[in-house]
Amino acid sequence: MKKTYLMSAAILGAAIQADIAVAQDDEEFELAQIDEITVYATRNPIPAFDYPGQVTVIGEDIIDDINPSTIADIFTAVPGASIGGGPRRTGQTPDIRGLSGEGVLVLFDGARQSFLSGHDGRFFIDPDLLRAVEVVRGPGSALYGSGALGGVVAMRTITASDLLEDGETAGFKVGSGYQSVNDEFRVSGTGVWRSNDNRFDVVGNLTFRLSEDIELGSGVTLPADDEVVSSLLKTSFRPNEDWELSASWIRFGGDSIDPNNPQGNNIGGPGNDNVFRNIDTNTFQGTVNYNPADSDLIDANLVAYLTKNEVEEAEVNTTRIVSREVETFGVSLDNRSRFDLGPAALTLTYGGEFYRDQQAGFDNTTPDGTRGGVPNATAKFYGAFVQGELAVDSPLGAPGVLTLLPGVRWDKFQTSASSGPNTDDEALSPKVGVSYKPIDALIIFGNWSEAYRAPSFNEIYADNVHFQIPNFSSPSFELVTNFFIPNPDLVPEESQTWEVGAGLDFENLFSNGDSFTIKGSYFKSDVTNLIDLEVNIPAGCFGAPFPPCGTGEAFGNFSRNVNVTNAELDGVEIEANYDSRFAYLRGNFSTIDGRDMDSGDFVGILTPDIYYIDGGVKFAGGDMRLGGRLSLASTFDKVNDPNDIRDSYAVGDIYAVWEPSSGGLKGIRVDLGVDNITDTDYQIVAAGVSEPGRNYKIAVSWRQGF
Repeated sequence: MKKTYLMSAAILGAAIQADIAVAQDDEEFELAQIDEITVYATRNPIPAFDYPGQVTVIGEDIIDDINPSTIADIFTAVPGASIGGGPRRTGQTPDIRGLSGEGVLVLFDGARQSFLSGHDGRFFIDPDLLRAVEVVRGPGSALYGSGALGGVVAMRTITASDLLEDGETAGFKVGSGYQSVNDEFRVSGTGVWRSNDNRFDVVGNLTFRLSEDIELGSGVTLPADDEVVSSLLKTSFRPNEDWELSASWIRFGGDSIDPNNPQGNNIGGPGNDNVFRNIDTNTFQGTVNYNPADSDLIDANLVAYLTKNEVEEAEVNTTRIVSREVETFGVSLDNRSRFDLGPAALTLTYGGEFYRDQQAGFDNTTPDGTRGGVPNATAKFYGAFVQGELAVDSPLGAPGVLTLLPGVRWDKFQTSASSGPNTDDEALSPKVGVSYKPIDALIIFGNWSEAYRAPSFNEIYADNVHFQIPNFSSPSFELVTNFFIPNPDLVPEESQTWEVGAGLDFENLFSNGDSFTIKGSYFKSDVTNLIDLEVNIPAGCFGAPFPPCGTGEAFGNFSRNVNVTNAELDGVEIEANYDSRFAYLRGNFSTIDGRDMDSGDFVGILTPDIYYIDGGVKFAGGDMRLGGRLSLASTFDKVNDPNDIRDSYAVGDIYAVWEPSSGGLKGIRVDLGVDNITDTDYQIVAAGVSEPGRNYKIAVSWRQGF
């Protein structure tokens, strides 16, 4: 490991020295600063560095360098966030600051993705469609309401401007790739057109992936055959400079053979049968933006969307077929009004939102066709919010700029189902952020917020069969049934969080045009009324004389969701980035701790201390890059069971990119790489859940514009 550090430092140091020397001879060189803009942290686009909290924006350039197969590959570049569920794409779910599931909001181009299941994944989108991924860490209920307790994962898909240069009106991009760890083959094609006056454009994409079993670092082969077809169709129309109308359709279709519970390193068998899994998801969206050039009071967005998700599972060895369908319809309207107050500038962002989630479960083996644990239910949410962004120059005579960012949102939510009583509640979610920049290169910030997560209809109305077990107190070992029972008395999960941090942002540090940014923070969250599944099985089922074993609630053989835990989560996150004409280095660090405030037990989705580094050198005027990534994790001992302790690990990747910027080969891109070059057996999700082993990767693409 020391050799790796020394080699990386030597390469970067030599590149910086070369950069300085060349830049001194070439005064006209000016490296364009990649100004990462966050759209979702405040609903008002601002540089990510200026946000008084932590948000990571992973742009298309970094996504392309990672050459991802799944969304999980991208998240290594984000501190304080990870993808749980294991190596299979069908089971991957996001975790942010110790919270997961309903505690993390997922958006595709602003459209809510409400599909949630105990064992299925949440990312029904192909990385090939993405131009950026934003991860807002920390509570977001003041803007987004329920579901943003831990944070927001917002994915932005490609646009026509991403594929066309100035003066071009049509183009295409075709590509193909292969990775060895699961024999995955990918082929994709994108077409784009825009009118000469730039008022109308269309972009479409189709991507196909075919993969087989995953070779783990442990040497075990994980069954994971799957086939994915994803597509995007997007169009925009600008009748004049004030108006823009757009519409899009995102589709994801997946077919796989894997266990009913595909998470972890699970292998199909009794109680977890292999299934033919069919995933069909569609997100339709329409957007209207009105931003008249002669008015600072109007910059309005109206978004309407419909998301349909269906996951069907047909057991391989029986005739049983189960499915879950979730449909989300939503409308949101927000506006930004800007005021010039002399030494201060004020931006008010305000609006409202309505969305409705509907779920239906199906099981062809039950008398009425309903599926246990998947209630036929509806949830409705109504919300209104307002946020002020006040930037004051030279506050009280001090140098620099002081920015205040207060906001509040009111929500009302209702749930209903045929299997239980209606429920309703409301919540108020305030937030205050403050930042001070005495000079442009330094920011000091802090924030405080309250957030909530409404109980889902799956938690409130869970009913029917959960599982069956043998009765070991009976000579014949007959099966007894554990039933879900509803709990309409569930209350929302709530949190109070405060955070403090600072950052530095330099340009022309070592040479003309280079840049260096670093930002870090400490946060602490008090989370109350965490919802967990309580499973009760009478001791008699395991041979004890009392209480007797039997089926259902009458014998105490039932499962239900309850508010059980009050938790305290705290941690540190740091990320940094250096870029120049000849070298780049980016990295992050995160650590988190979580405790049950009553028992002192560890609680939450905790991770070891993790260091991540991605650095490289540029050749041939930037047309070629040679880089490497290194992930280091400490021993993970924040566990209540010693059997869950995980060893420390060091995992390294290497990659090369060739992308000519001029000449007859302009538009060609070749990516070569090896992930986990030492074939390390390491565990991220849980003890005993190995990650993929050594992985050879190649990708080739060609973009051409006319």
